[in-house]
Amino acid sequence: MSRKEKRIKVTLIRSLIGTKKTHRATVRGLGLRRINSSVELENTPSVQGMINKICYLVKCDT
Repeated sequence: MSRKEKRIKVTLIRSLIGTKKTHRATVRGLGLRRINSSVELENTPSVQGMINKICYLVKCDT
């Protein structure tokens, strides 16, 4: 596997207003700041778990 295949691009597509405090903390933990901000992360089980927790707020591309 190349290094590029182990990365995942996560984009915040919905507002954090009205969400749970733990979900807002998860978004910040992923490095997302505002709507349409994107970050490229290592595709690890811990990152996958964070993405699954806030799946209704983000869009993921491999």
